[in-house]
Amino acid sequence: MSTRTSTSGHITGPADLITALRQALGDAHVLTGADAAGYLTDQHGRLTGQALAVARPADTAQVAQLVRLCRAHRTPIVAQGGNTGLMGGATPDASGHAVLLSLARLNRVRAIDTDNDTLTVEAGAVLAHVQQAARDADRLFPLSLGSEGSCTIGGNLSTNAGGTQVLRYGNARELVLGLEVVTAEGEIWDGLRGLRKDNTGYALRDLYVGSEGTLGIITAATLRLHPLPRAQHTALLAFGCIRDAVAFLSQARAGFGASLTAFELMSDTALGLIARHVPEQPIPLALNAPWFALIELSDSEGEDHARQRFECVVGQAFEDGLVTDAAIAESLQQSRALWRLRDQALGEAQRRDGGNIKHDVSVPISRIPDFLAATAALLQARFGAVRPVAFGHLGDGNLHYNVSHAPDSTPAQLFAQEDAIHEVVHDSVHAHGGSISAEHGVGQTKRDLLPRYKSAVELQLMRRLKQAFDPLGLLNPGKVLQPLTDDLPQDLPQVSPAPAAAFQEGPTP
Repeated sequence: MSTRTSTSGHITGPADLITALRQALGDAHVLTGADAAGYLTDQHGRLTGQALAVARPADTAQVAQLVRLCRAHRTPIVAQGGNTGLMGGATPDASGHAVLLSLARLNRVRAIDTDNDTLTVEAGAVLAHVQQAARDADRLFPLSLGSEGSCTIGGNLSTNAGGTQVLRYGNARELVLGLEVVTAEGEIWDGLRGLRKDNTGYALRDLYVGSEGTLGIITAATLRLHPLPRAQHTALLAFGCIRDAVAFLSQARAGFGASLTAFELMSDTALGLIARHVPEQPIPLALNAPWFALIELSDSEGEDHARQRFECVVGQAFEDGLVTDAAIAESLQQSRALWRLRDQALGEAQRRDGGNIKHDVSVPISRIPDFLAATAALLQARFGAVRPVAFGHLGDGNLHYNVSHAPDSTPAQLFAQEDAIHEVVHDSVHAHGGSISAEHGVGQTKRDLLPRYKSAVELQLMRRLKQAFDPLGLLNPGKVLQPLTDDLPQDLPQVSPAPAAAFQEGPTP
């Protein structure tokens, strides 16, 4: 860490900053040494950094004061919410120079406006608590994630989180109307306007959402609420091939309209891991089809209307030969059991299987069948009998294309090839017009991959934004973008997407 000369001529350094932070926040909320250790490792335990201190401000004014102090000392700041991110975006580097800013104490609900259908909360509010606050007001906040019991709104917005209901309600960006942000200079921008139309200049909100704490620190948000559905129907459907699943998605959209709130794809391999490793979790269908989908209809007109629509659309799909089997939940308990397959059992099964190499990618829905066929063939040709474990949000094209070890090999043998497997999968995603990060962000894990898949023009525009918003480069340095002095890595030549026609041949999975 650098030192600086104070106005009185004395040299100040890390100890002086820690002292100043303790005076501003209180001794109990500036943690060092062993007290800070729990904040320094990412969720998967694969990334561990160091920090000068962990600071826990109580409100936005204290966040602004902290930023001004760190700016005066030229000290980097890494903001952290629930520490549930998957790309290392909230983990400091190993230098120990940064202050880790925990927003956990900024957890209050500030206001609920049911006439305007908005909820204003602070960035450290846990997502599940925000959902409950909306339900208590007879409203729905639809962002739904597997980590919703511990992730926070600030982190959700900083990564533009997705989840299982993006199909109907959109990503986090579509669920926020206004923000409160502390800038890199320690100023407070109050943009907490609950407006659905505001064309008074640049959309600053949209720049901060998804910026992973590199442009400013989100301290509060005004969120968009929706009416609570009056009825919900859930079903697990089986498909003879992935093209039938895509075709049924189109039929379901036409038949259900905006009432189709979830369409979660799972391969037979994914469900097979549950059957093998989580036998306590029942699977209501025989695993004699290659693809399955968990769908949910949320209806605003009541139970009878919802059931009629559900039976009509699914019945037509049976007649058309798109759906080969179905398990329809007849109660809330059965619906929750189906969702446990997707939200809990699948992750646990992968963990018990020894882990796998994970990918959070998106591909145009129309090209998903070709992507799956081409990628599986590429992996088999290069690595042999590795097992793709594909699942995810088919309704918005977001797949979690994980790669597991073959039954006759070990996880260690698989992970020895991790970089090469990432390259094959990401190159195939890019060739099919997709993105290597759909909902988890870039963080530090995917930062050095961007020059391979983004144009020099796009990266330069991003760097200009970073320079304009954070000229000293103190906000979450080393995340999303490489340092401004870095050139395009020689070992990551830029690749271009192939035309759609290049991937129309080959077997359908």
